[in-house]
Amino acid sequence: MERDDWVATLEYWQTCGVDLLSGDRLDFPSPTAPPPHTPGPNPATPPFQPFKPPESHPARPAQHPPPAGASQDAVQKKASPVLSSAEGSLPALLKSDQKKSLLTQREEEASNCRRCELHLTRSQAVFGVGDADAPVVFVGEGPGADEDRMGEPFVGAAGKLLDKMLYAVGLTREQVYIANVIKCRPPGNRNPLPEEVALCQHFLIDQLQTIQPKAIFCLGKFALLTLMGYDGPVGKARNQPFSWQGIPVIASFHPAYYLRTPSKKGAAWQDLIRLQKLLESLEKKRGKKG
Repeated sequence: MERDDWVATLEYWQTCGVDLLSGDRLDFPSPTAPPPHTPGPNPATPPFQPFKPPESHPARPAQHPPPAGASQDAVQKKASPVLSSAEGSLPALLKSDQKKSLLTQREEEASNCRRCELHLTRSQAVFGVGDADAPVVFVGEGPGADEDRMGEPFVGAAGKLLDKMLYAVGLTREQVYIANVIKCRPPGNRNPLPEEVALCQHFLIDQLQTIQPKAIFCLGKFALLTLMGYDGPVGKARNQPFSWQGIPVIASFHPAYYLRTPSKKGAAWQDLIRLQKLLESLEKKRGKKG
C-alpha cells in the first residue's frame, strides 16, 4: 500500500473510531444508532416484462458428485456450467421502478425454484436485499442457518461484521445491494456443489444485469468463480483488475474468513479503501461529463 493510501486508511480509522489492536489486527466499529432493520421480502410492485436471460455456455464436467438422489446424467443434462459470465454486454438501463419490479419477479421465481435438491432442505430461498439503484453489489457464497431462517442474506455473525465494514466507509446495507451466488442453504453449511451453482447462477446474473451497479464487491472464492471464472486463491486475486460485463470487480475475502482469522482484517480495509476510491473516481468522471 502506498503512503497516501496508508494516510487515508488512518484518517478513516480516526473518523470511524476504528481501534488498532495489535499488529495488523483491527476491529470494525459498530454504528452508534443503527437504522431499524426488519428482514423480509421486498414489497410487491406492478409486473414488468423482464429481459431475456443470457444464453448458457457449453457444459463443463462436474468436479463433485451430484446431489443425493440425482443421477450424474440428470444433473449434467439440467445444469448450465459454472463458468465466468464476465463476457457480454449489459441490457438497456432500467428505471428504478422497473428494476424493483423485475427483482421482485425474480425473487418469486427463486422462492418457487425446484431445479436442484437444495429446495428439499431449505426453509426458504434467500434472494437478495438492498437498493435496486445501489452503486455497489456485494456478492457472497450462500445462505447459512440464520439466513435460511430469516430469508435475508448476511444476517448471522458474518453479516454483522459486513455491516460494520460498510459503516466504516460510510455505507449501510440499505444503500447497497447484497446477494449470494446460490439462493438456498446447503445442508450443514457445506460448500455448494458445482451443479448447484450452475443451476442457480442465472438469478445472480439477472440481479447484476438489472441493477447495473458501478462496482461489484466479490466476497470469497465462489463469487469470483461464478462471475470471473477464477478458481485460484482469493489472496492472489486481490488488487487484480477484474471486470464483469464492463463493471469493475473488487476481489476480497468473505467476512467469515475474518471471523476465523482476525489478524487478517487489514486486508478488508485495503479492499474497502479501493472500493471507496473507485466509487469516488467514477463519481468525479460522471460529474465532468454532466
